[in-house]
Amino acid sequence: MARERVVVVGGGLTAARAVESMREHGVDDEIVVVTEERRRPYERPPLSKGYLAGDEPSGAIYPLDAAWYRDHDVELRIGVRATALDPGGRTLATDAGELAWDRLLIATGASPRRFDGPGAGLRGVHLLRSLPDATRLRTALRAGDRRVLVVGSSWIGLEVAAAARGYGNAVTVLGRSEAPLVGAVGRELGGMFAGLHREHGVDVRTEVAVSAIRGERGRVRGVVLSTGEELAADLVVVGIGATPNVGLATSAGLTVDDGIVTDAAFRTSADGVYAAGDVANVFNPTLGHRLRVEHWANADASGRAVGRVLAGEQLEYDEIPYFYTDQYDLGMEYSGYGELADRADLVVRGDLAARECIAFWVLDGRVVAGMNVNVWDVNHDVQRLIRTRVAIDPAVLADTGTPLAEIGAAA
Repeated sequence: MARERVVVVGGGLTAARAVESMREHGVDDEIVVVTEERRRPYERPPLSKGYLAGDEPSGAIYPLDAAWYRDHDVELRIGVRATALDPGGRTLATDAGELAWDRLLIATGASPRRFDGPGAGLRGVHLLRSLPDATRLRTALRAGDRRVLVVGSSWIGLEVAAAARGYGNAVTVLGRSEAPLVGAVGRELGGMFAGLHREHGVDVRTEVAVSAIRGERGRVRGVVLSTGEELAADLVVVGIGATPNVGLATSAGLTVDDGIVTDAAFRTSADGVYAAGDVANVFNPTLGHRLRVEHWANADASGRAVGRVLAGEQLEYDEIPYFYTDQYDLGMEYSGYGELADRADLVVRGDLAARECIAFWVLDGRVVAGMNVNVWDVNHDVQRLIRTRVAIDPAVLADTGTPLAEIGAAA
């Protein structure tokens, strides 16, 4: 029997985990990875964490080494851009020629949103998504003693701020909300992160908007706020979110709605075409509707899961969203459903002021999200409480005298 061909479009962690999972689960077909970046698939979190801070070498970003692809007969077509997808004819057009496929996975990820006001193209304005982006930014930050303005108080923005302070730069973070990360963890926990950065010398400004980036002779010199106030800067980092890279899917006529729409097994509206990772809006059986997640754990887990699907396994993807951050001396893990946490009550176990605690979001007596801050080896129990949906007395959750492993264990 002739071997079929599986084509994976994308150069991130999802692509790497998908091909690894396919081989682990017995796929003997030809596998081809098409990525427009000029390197094998890599993961993004170190770009705003260890690599940016100078703690990790660039090699740490690769989940699979070059020899793995050779040893497992996976063809890498790097520096090749996919230009058009024909689901009916089962072909993929690229700038290096046409490629036939039997099954195709779109794992094109997301791209950072660009500042849409004046000055976005000035030298010294940085976005952070790729390894070259991170290398340019790290080089600029390493000089130290520079005025760095971070537009956006997201995870990326705060991690960049921490790295910039580590190099001895003066840093200002500009956010639209009443506290950083309000949309992710709420006002109280967002205030904790604001306090952390202020303690480390960052000027955290809330409820402000940038109307323009100002420059001289083509280089950034500062920003203009919507109030008219001007802030001087030698370097501006824009971290205002990301948008899924759906161009290939849209032009092919696939159903797209805040990402490529798929069922719980990553199947798109076109036969033989799958999507996973940041670009995919996947039906979540727990919530009963689609959910698009942009964090590392989803790229990792959905890549592994779609690899199993491409190997012929029947499954429904129902991983609990998870993400983590490292900033200064704070490490944090979050698991749960943000849309449910928005309507939930906050229960804190431990010392929030000392930033050593577990925060739970409890809705109708059940844990829907949890975040451990400088408390380790508890994420398994946090996810267990979320997944089992057992009713828990908030006072018991908050009681540090009751071992977390025992809470809800008998249910």
